Amino acid sequence: MHSGPTFAKDAMMTLIVPTARLPFVLLLVAVFLPLANCAAAEETPDYVVQEYGTPPAVPDGPLTEEMQAALKTAFVDSVAEGRWGPDQTLALETVAASGDPRLGWIISDLMRFVPDRGLTTVLLETTSDLFGKELGTENAWGVVTDHLIAWDIPAPPDYLTYKRAIFTGIIPGWERIFVDGDVDWRLVSWGGVLIDDRPFDTTDDPCNCIPAADNPPVIAAEEATWLDDDDVVFGVEVNGEYRAYPRQIMEVREMVNDTLGGRDLGIPYCTLCGAAQAYFTDDLPDGVERPILRTSGLLSRSNKVMYDLTTYSVFDTFLGTALTGPLAEKGVTLKQATVITTDWGTWKAEHPETTVLVERLALGRDPDFRNTRDANGPIFPVGDVDPRLPVHEDVIGAITASGQPVAFQRSAALVALRQGQEIAFEDVQLELDAGGIRATRTDGTDIGSHQAFWFAWSQFHPDTALWPGP
Repeated sequence: MHSGPTFAKDAMMTLIVPTARLPFVLLLVAVFLPLANCAAAEETPDYVVQEYGTPPAVPDGPLTEEMQAALKTAFVDSVAEGRWGPDQTLALETVAASGDPRLGWIISDLMRFVPDRGLTTVLLETTSDLFGKELGTENAWGVVTDHLIAWDIPAPPDYLTYKRAIFTGIIPGWERIFVDGDVDWRLVSWGGVLIDDRPFDTTDDPCNCIPAADNPPVIAAEEATWLDDDDVVFGVEVNGEYRAYPRQIMEVREMVNDTLGGRDLGIPYCTLCGAAQAYFTDDLPDGVERPILRTSGLLSRSNKVMYDLTTYSVFDTFLGTALTGPLAEKGVTLKQATVITTDWGTWKAEHPETTVLVERLALGRDPDFRNTRDANGPIFPVGDVDPRLPVHEDVIGAITASGQPVAFQRSAALVALRQGQEIAFEDVQLELDAGGIRATRTDGTDIGSHQAFWFAWSQFHPDTALWPGP
């Protein structure tokens, strides 16, 4: 499905052709999930054991010098030299004999870039030895990664060094992304495209990336004859000004840097998570320039990894918190504006003064990823999913004043609100807005809510409450 480096195999070795020599197809995949550090689970949930089996025993402590040398040969040198030969095969045998499932993370990282079935099979067999379990051969990388995530296998010592060597050795442009920070690098993998590192306001220039839109041109509602009334839009209001961001556009752009109501905004959309969010990118600490949000080409548990073009600081998409770089050092967390997911007909009827992005920003495409590509579940590894709701159930997520995350099942909430019922959890209440749902404090104060798939919200907020409860 994704283009990438080619592994050509002869009798002696598999050659790794650096990605820079290959054309990339613009793949409309999404990228970014919460990247905060994860500690190993104290107890594996029953539903995880039922699906993945009992986790293997995990050793503690540093790697031996012999193991460090084997990892360097198999996973660093093979990428740097563009080849897989006898030395790598011997090194991989050393890895397999270790019985250390932590090393599965490094194997998974290389597997993501290996289309050659022969080498993939060897890597899969090595991982099976480490796990003490035979793994299915279909979608081998996904199977390995799902087990690692679901079991919460800790990373091996010095993991970022190996991961960075693999990723930056194959695809240039990530040197400033793979750095120390409050990021769980185990969960980060390749989304199939290059980083969008075009300078601000040059987003009409083509790229082999998911192309953000800066300062997008807009038109009045009555001029938007290209939109059908039942087309999905993401509506935002700031200081009495309204704007609609059509899903047809957001699915190919996935990131917009805009100004509305006198405020600067960064608006990421993760197609895989069904989540559009709006962050204020002004009113920041002294000395902090406006972050220009871009798509990195990386994913974390099927969510986009976004970063600031100015400082290369990586952000937690759901929380708006800077996790690496200068903005993390300054403790930057972006505040959210509410995003209303609704249809164009209802939005423009309730807010006739709205503006809307112009058709050409859709690049001639009208995809509907939500109902095709990932209809049977996330297409990238996410590990275990909280079983209280189906993975793609829509929820409205909010955080109470006490800090408790809460998810409201959208389908049930819509029915209740249309019947005039009140819906509240602690100090958070729901209200209808232009055919969608907005969460506010009980005093009416806006709290920056948005809609998302259940699997995504519950991974960002594993301690989330759920309305209505099971």
